[in-house]
Amino acid sequence: MAGMRLPPEDSEMSQPARPGPPSVDLVSDDDRSVAADSWSIKSEYGSTLDDDQRHADATEALLTSGNYRTAASDYSSDKEEPDADGVSSMLGLQSYWDAAYADELTNFREHGHVGEVWFGADVMDVVVTWTRNLCLQIAQGHLPTDADDVKYESAEDGDKHLCGWSVLDIGTGNGLLLQELAKLGFSDLTGVDYIEGAIDLARSLADRDGFPNIKFLVDDILETKLDRQFQLVMDKGTLDAIGLHPDGNIKRIMYWDSVSRLVAPGGLLVITSCNSTKDELVREVENYNQRGGSQLMELEAKDNDTCRDHPFRYISHVRSYPTFMFGGSIGSRVATVAFLRD
Repeated sequence: MAGMRLPPEDSEMSQPARPGPPSVDLVSDDDRSVAADSWSIKSEYGSTLDDDQRHADATEALLTSGNYRTAASDYSSDKEEPDADGVSSMLGLQSYWDAAYADELTNFREHGHVGEVWFGADVMDVVVTWTRNLCLQIAQGHLPTDADDVKYESAEDGDKHLCGWSVLDIGTGNGLLLQELAKLGFSDLTGVDYIEGAIDLARSLADRDGFPNIKFLVDDILETKLDRQFQLVMDKGTLDAIGLHPDGNIKRIMYWDSVSRLVAPGGLLVITSCNSTKDELVREVENYNQRGGSQLMELEAKDNDTCRDHPFRYISHVRSYPTFMFGGSIGSRVATVAFLRD
């Protein structure tokens, strides 16, 4: 992902106390790393659903729930000027990300650079290894609970259990996360990003590095044209990016509606965030279960003559990230949380 960089070690940013965006005059090319590489906003390639209706439904859900503040801005990815909130609006411009990935592609073609490694290589290694082992346990009939840590399995156990898992990486950016998953035994791999330059970069890197079978598609998570479901869906900062948009609260609801249709029943959604704690992500899922998830369950009940209590259920999170004390609370700079699609 050419998107997100961890704050400096002496920064006052923390998970328990969420930071606000920096002022707009601090933005540089490096500051693109504040947001995820797949900004899920309205794009030019349309939707299989009516976008105005989706937006209206999400707005109504916000007003009904009372749990969110409605953003006072235009629902448009084509705003030419940032508003007074500064960075959050500017990073929502599609032209901004087009330019960012144009730079990444130029650097790759001229110098062979892969672009930003999302959250750093160490965090990426933790995420892919932890996710692999969680999938292995589920494939073998063992479902971890909140009290259990994910057990680490030997590398040779992976191929026979994981080769059939279908994997979707939302906001794939440079696609390196999928390359790492491929090394660990996954083979049915798809990456999507709504920026064409990101997909061009991901394809170029995959071809160079010997992963021609990884599929990369231009697609917007909020207006997805994908017509299949996946056993494992990875989100590496896309939900963070949505939250930074001026209409972030509304778009997050739209995000959950879309993702719930992409994760197969019995499948996993693994979210990694630097803007939300594990508890905040769990609460957001609980809010979705009570709010938007009810409509999805009604549709599924009509199709399957069954009714699930909740679309998503928390099962585990990464416990190996370094923690620190801030304001009387213990937190970490990154949270990775797994939810099971019931």
